[in-house]
Order: sequence, then structure tokens, then C-alpha cells
Amino acid sequence: MLQLCTLASGSSGNSLLVSDGTTHILVDAGISCRRITTALKGLGVDPADLSAVLITHEHTDHISGLTTLTKQRRVPVYASRGTGRQLCYRIAFLEEVLHPFTPGDHFSIGSIDVESFPTPHDAAESTGYALSAGGRKAAVVTDLGHVTAAVEAGIRGTNLLVAEANHDVEWLRSGPYPYFLKDRILGERGHLSNEAGAALVCSAVAAGASTVVLAHLSHENNTPERARQVVGASLTRMGAVPGRDVLLEVAPRSEPGRRYTV
Repeated sequence: MLQLCTLASGSSGNSLLVSDGTTHILVDAGISCRRITTALKGLGVDPADLSAVLITHEHTDHISGLTTLTKQRRVPVYASRGTGRQLCYRIAFLEEVLHPFTPGDHFSIGSIDVESFPTPHDAAESTGYALSAGGRKAAVVTDLGHVTAAVEAGIRGTNLLVAEANHDVEWLRSGPYPYFLKDRILGERGHLSNEAGAALVCSAVAAGASTVVLAHLSHENNTPERARQVVGASLTRMGAVPGRDVLLEVAPRSEPGRRYTV
């Protein structure tokens, strides 16, 4: 059994928990330590029992609570070598709890196996993760400008996929963002649109995924309804009807979502 719950998801902060009942792993810590602690307690997890934190990359919306969390809990932090260097520049004494790796490495944390893979994002060495226990697998893939072969391989065989559906392309292009920011988001190392996220989701569902959570939605250039509509339509066209063949949901922006069990 593997359980996953998003604690927050969006440009203002990202964090989620993956657990098999014994090992509890946080993926990113982009909200305050107080919010993380409160959310964990609400899920019945003692923050002192947190096994590790996996960091995808060093942008603030993924690490803003990490300084206080590591200071209070001394929890092990896993990050790619490039990301780890950036974190150590910002957080004093982080190297004491840091476990650096090269994207593509596989390792175990307690009873959960972790597969890392590189993701194309404008960060030092951005990483996606697939976590497995008891023959079940959950993958977390957000903050990427396009889908690579490494990403496709990383999500292969997943039962639950947390996938980025950041923006509606036309809403972004016609919106108030300055040109350089639009160009960054739309670039090869930016963020996935609803359509690109839908293609990733369809690939995972075709390979057997039964639960999909759309994540990291832009507040200005997307809505949960729009993301669900675009991804749901793509799934329906391939013959996997949401609500019948696959569970399709959107992670809440600023509060914990439901707990998924696979």
C-alpha cells in the first residue's frame, strides 16, 4: 500500500507526503514549517517520524519551509548534487543532513524505494521522483518545460501520477505577465501547459496509471476546471473516461488535498 497527499500545490508553495504507513517522505517543502507540521498532524503523522525530504529543485515555492524544518527536525534531505549546492548556499549547516545524488540514481529510504530522473526546468539540476512500496508506484512530475525520454521512463508503470498542468497557453499569451516571464514559462525549461500535461497523463494511463492528480496550476493563467476539462477530454478521446476508467482530480492550491491510496 502506498498513500499520497498534497499539502499545497501552486506557484505560492508546493509540498506533498508519500507514505507506506511506516516510512513517511515529504516531496518538497515550499510552505512554512508550521503549515507542514499542522498538515502532517492532520494526516495522523507525527512530524518527528518524518523519514526524509526529497527536493525537486531550489526555487522558493519548493523550499521556503526547509530552513526551519531542518533546523527543528534535523530530517534528512535528498537532492541532486546541483540542487544541493544551491541549497547549501542558502541554508546554514544543511550539508550535515544533505544526501546528494545524481539524477537517474535509485536509492531506498526506509521501506520505500526512490527512483530519481532529470527534468528540464530552469534550475540547477531539477529532478522528478517515482516512489515504490509493496508493488505500488507513485510518480511526482511538475516544473518541466517539456516531456523528455527520461521523464517518460520515470513514470513508466506508475499507479498514481502527480502531473503538472500549469497554464492555458492562450490565457498566458494574452494575460498581463511581462514578455520575459511569458517566454520563460512557455520555454523548453519552463512549465507544462494543460495540453502538454494531458499528453503526459495519457501516456501514464495507457501504461496502467489509475489515479491522476493535476498539480502546480497557475493562479493567473489557469483554473482547476479548465485543467480538468482539457486533460479529461484527452483521456476520453483515448478511451479512458475520467470517473469510470481513471480517477482525475486537481490538487488544492493552499490546503491539504485528499489522501490517495494505491
